[in-house]
Amino acid sequence: MTRTAEIDITTYDRGGKHLSSQQVIFEDAPSQEKEVVNLYPFMKYQTIEGFGATFTEAAAYTFFQMSESSREAFLEACFGKNGLHYNQTRMALDSRDASLGNYSAMDDKDDEKLDSFSLERDEKYILPFYRAVTEKRGEPITVMLSPWSPPAFMKSNGEKNHGGVLKKEYYGLWAEYFCRFIEEYRNKGVDVRRISIQNEPNAVQTWDSCCYSGVQERHFLKRYLYPALQKHGLTDLEIYIWDHNKERMVERAREVIDAETDHMVDGIGFHWYSGDHFEALSIIKELYPDKKLAFTEGCVEYSIFSAEDPLANARMYGHDMIGNLNNGAAFLVNWSILFNGQGGPNHVQNWCEAPIMYHEETDRLEFKLSWDYIRHFSGYITPGSVRIGSSRFTDDIDVTAAERPDGKLVAVLMNRKGEERTVYLRLDGQVAKLILPGDSIATAVIG
Repeated sequence: MTRTAEIDITTYDRGGKHLSSQQVIFEDAPSQEKEVVNLYPFMKYQTIEGFGATFTEAAAYTFFQMSESSREAFLEACFGKNGLHYNQTRMALDSRDASLGNYSAMDDKDDEKLDSFSLERDEKYILPFYRAVTEKRGEPITVMLSPWSPPAFMKSNGEKNHGGVLKKEYYGLWAEYFCRFIEEYRNKGVDVRRISIQNEPNAVQTWDSCCYSGVQERHFLKRYLYPALQKHGLTDLEIYIWDHNKERMVERAREVIDAETDHMVDGIGFHWYSGDHFEALSIIKELYPDKKLAFTEGCVEYSIFSAEDPLANARMYGHDMIGNLNNGAAFLVNWSILFNGQGGPNHVQNWCEAPIMYHEETDRLEFKLSWDYIRHFSGYITPGSVRIGSSRFTDDIDVTAAERPDGKLVAVLMNRKGEERTVYLRLDGQVAKLILPGDSIATAVIG
């Protein structure tokens, strides 16, 4: 059988990005042993459920500042035929840094029955944005709900920001609040299928944050949250622990998951802010092979990285996505799907880059190079694809590969160097020669 591969390539230089394509044919080449990238479709790993980004209040607010034509262009870019094909998102219980300000659905410390609970704030921007996405897709998008902070009165420091811990006397009410939020969202048509217990439980932030030790997270899950979910008939939800950086996820998993909580925990969420630590993902899969691994947040923070280096910023996405997939991630969700030109709104000025930025003064959508890099994954690795084995001849090139439900193979190759490289894709004893330009990312679809 003669196989061919269609290669989609994005290259960047100071003149900007350049798109090109190649078509290559697999041929017998038994002596080819250098510059080879091997694909092993008989080695199958995790099922890839999809890709997405977070629906923040900042994104929703920005969306509704756009003209109708810009809204449609944005929706097409993220959910349309030639866009990112996003099918996953993460949403927050109440406010987070990428919000217009601190808020909670209920702030009355005497309201033990949650009679004052209201999603009026969410109905202003966030839920209409979700509905616009659903209308564009023709079906709801899968949601993970995550809290940044309980209401201020429930916390040791008496405020939403600056960490603090959940007071013991409010464990039960917070679990009920959690369930009420899920029920209300579902009643409003939001496809909530997953929750995480706490966003970044090991970080004291200047914005909405709350700290849990492993012992506290396990205790809250076991004694309060899971029983409340059972009481409300919500045990169909997937529950994710940790939801923080990779470098300590192994320790947190060992602290939270034991014989009593094992059946309660479906997966471990992780972020990218402390470095690669891809090996930690593999260790988790060895320790807990039945648990899903979920990349739940990552972005380019302008307090750390420069907006003037689009190639470096885009490579962060490409490198991390490949490393996460190759070490077992089931789905990947980046940070805010949209920001304004400044990198907000953000109520604590934590300005960040999004793959799409909107400049209100000119009604212009700015597509960052990271949008193109993400498309090389999400635009081709369809939901239900299964990661397959691969090997590479140099660590100058990052590689991941998958078999799609339609039987086609997809390989993503990112050249992290400025020099052009020749690559021989080897599959079932045949090879296809392709030229990988310097500073490029390429997706090969093999049929």
